[in-house]
Parts: sequence; structure tokens; C-alpha cells
Amino acid sequence: MPQIEVPIQAGNNEVLANMRREYTREEYRALIHKIRAIMPDAAIHGDIIVGFPGETDAQFQDTYDILEELQLDKIHLARYSPRPGTVSARKMEDDVPEDEKRRRFQLLEEQQKRTALDKNNRFWGTVQEVLVEDMHKGRWRGRNPHNKLIFFDDPRDLRGQLVNVRITWAGPWSMSGEAVDKPVAAEPVLAVESIPLAVF
Repeated sequence: MPQIEVPIQAGNNEVLANMRREYTREEYRALIHKIRAIMPDAAIHGDIIVGFPGETDAQFQDTYDILEELQLDKIHLARYSPRPGTVSARKMEDDVPEDEKRRRFQLLEEQQKRTALDKNNRFWGTVQEVLVEDMHKGRWRGRNPHNKLIFFDDPRDLRGQLVNVRITWAGPWSMSGEAVDKPVAAEPVLAVESIPLAVF
């Protein structure tokens, strides 16, 4: 499945150091370019924490800018809150106001909505292999190899089946279409050991 999770958490080197991350924004950028050179069709997912202790407007802007540049398929967003037992909770002051955390969160959410829509629009008119998960509000839903959520209508019981679906609509968070052939039972997938990617 051409989907890769590549956590980033922040796009500013000082914030990354405060988070005790052992990479820089430049190294993260280089890794994303390397993945795309090897797997041009890969869907890359990341994650971001806004409002980490001490994060300034300028440091947040670095995060915004690198996400605008790299155009990841999906970003898991979170506002920082102290977690018991962590270094940040013990040694750092939660000094970014909650309203500022919300503002930064919303800016990244709006940015990612635009990026995700642009990414999903490339699937218009294509036929996607969809592994059907379940019925939701009267429609079948499942995911393609890029882990994109796809809805379609069909009177048959298709749970757990592989169905080719022609995409007729795309939004930022999901797509929809119509089944174009007979479903095929999905082959069971054996669990495999996770192999860490040599990052830098």
C-alpha cells in the first residue's frame, strides 16, 4: 500500500530540539524528497503539535511554511497539552495561550484542507481498487491503496470485498464514485515485522 507515515511534529529546528527530536527540518525535507523520488505515487502522512512550550509566532510560521512546501496528503493535528511523566510537563511552562493554540490549529487545518482537496482531485475519473470496510449512512465505504476514504452505492453485501470504483466526486477528506465491476474477496494479509526506515 503506497502510504507512508513520516512524523514531523514541528517545522522549526529550535522547537524540534526542545521536543528532543533527533532531526531537523532540512533532514525531514530531504527524506520526503527521497521518498517521492523512489515512490512518486506514495501518500505521505505526518503529524504536528501546535503550541509546544515556548513556540513563538515565527517558529509556528516555519511549521506552516514547510507544510505548504511539502504538501503532505494528510496531517494529524494536535494542540499541545502537558502529559504527566513527560519532560515537557516536568520542566517546561505551558506558556502558549489556549486561544493562540486554537488559532494556529485552525490555520493549519485550513491549509491542510486545501492541500488534501488538491491531492484528491487527481483521482477524478480514475478507477480505484477499494477494500470495503462497512456501511455508513446507507452507503458503502472503504479505502484505496493510498488509504483514501471512498464512498459508493451498491445493493450487494460487499463488506470485506475488493471493488473497483470510478471516482465521480472528490472532497478534502473523502471521495465517492460508482462500482464498475464484480467484487473480489480480499486476500488475508499476514502480519509482518515493521522495518524501521533509515532516515538520515
